[in-house]
Amino acid sequence: MKATWEKIEKNLGVLEVEVDAERVASALDKAFNKVAKKANVPGFRKGKVPRPVFEARYGVESLYQDAIDILLPEVYGEAVEQADIFPVDRPDVEIEQFGKGQSFKFKAKVTVKPEVKLGDYKGIEVAPVTAEVSDEELTEELERLQQRHAELTVIDEGASQSGDIVVIDFDGSVDGVPFEGGQAERYSLELGSNSFIPGFEDQVVGMATGDFKDVEVTFPETYHAEELANKQAVFKVKVHEIKRKQLPELDDEFAKDVSEFDTLDEYKEDLKKQLLARKEQEAQGVRENEVVEKAAANAEIEIPDAMIQSEVQNMMRDFDNRLRQQGMNLEMFLSFSGQSNSDLEEQMKDDAAKRVRNNLVLEQIAKEEKLEVSEEEINKELENMADTYKRPVDEIRSILGANGSLDSLREELLLRKTIDFLLENSVEGAPVEKKEDAASEE
Repeated sequence: MKATWEKIEKNLGVLEVEVDAERVASALDKAFNKVAKKANVPGFRKGKVPRPVFEARYGVESLYQDAIDILLPEVYGEAVEQADIFPVDRPDVEIEQFGKGQSFKFKAKVTVKPEVKLGDYKGIEVAPVTAEVSDEELTEELERLQQRHAELTVIDEGASQSGDIVVIDFDGSVDGVPFEGGQAERYSLELGSNSFIPGFEDQVVGMATGDFKDVEVTFPETYHAEELANKQAVFKVKVHEIKRKQLPELDDEFAKDVSEFDTLDEYKEDLKKQLLARKEQEAQGVRENEVVEKAAANAEIEIPDAMIQSEVQNMMRDFDNRLRQQGMNLEMFLSFSGQSNSDLEEQMKDDAAKRVRNNLVLEQIAKEEKLEVSEEEINKELENMADTYKRPVDEIRSILGANGSLDSLREELLLRKTIDFLLENSVEGAPVEKKEDAASEE
């Protein structure tokens, strides 16, 4: 096989490939074996028709598309490796020659990973970030834990309040016509969560168990379902049950229930240490982001749209996974928020472009500094993962190897090492001014 690469503009080039006739013949054999199983030829059972009879009846050309489908992905991958390029999008392929007894020739327009021209990345000024835990923050954390450990009590009498969880049936319609997704039975809704169409939850507040009510709302102008956007809807609502949170007292008994400590004071002291460790980790994250973004800002790079769009799709999948962990999914989120898929993707574009730019710059710095991840470092990370998931190291390695994630793990560790390198070679700048301090000075 022969492959030549010619760059035509920015991150776009043409890959010309020629494959010898022997491989074409092999692909035609595979194509025949595939289609012969389904071919109907009088006098022969399916799968038993001889090749000459098949070609005489249907023509050898009938095998060409299947043969191309078999051969093209294989030789394209080989050509990419031979030309030493890194495609970031699907190629635009033009078949120039394919036939029995001939070589296979094709051209592919390919968008490749862009070149990165680094600017200054050593000696970057990074502001120190101090981590402190105030009494107010400790109180807020305790109140959050109170909410988490609250018990739900069924309220038999009285009206629902904001913060209550109501179990309802609802049946929505526009101009008397039901619409998709507008009906549910025994749905648990937290009043005040703003998870439904604006105005819906406010009108359910005050309803009692057994109450019926017509809730009238207007869909947002930007609602993802265009046929409902800006339309008035009526939901017939029935309340089956009201549940109210009963907060536990913040005392020694609470500390015993939620921790290993006997007194609230001991628990608060430990909680303060946890919060401080968390804030120190967040502060380290702030410094890492700052040094990476400054290094990226100093670099020259033209990012293909395909790379940004691919990262947007990765972010959408991550977002959907997080929603599912919370008992929701992307479709439900879009329905409740009145957004469309494209709305959400548009909101993610800037962050996606920043992520792509930062990663490309970090990759190039790693190359310039000849940074590598050793097998010892891989093994240490696998041991950490095994400890976290309480599984044997060999099992973790086997799982990652089977789904092709070991290379991703190596890349992730290399990015971390590169960020550490940037921080080690940075200089300390002026401390970050707290917002409240700035406000008080005004």
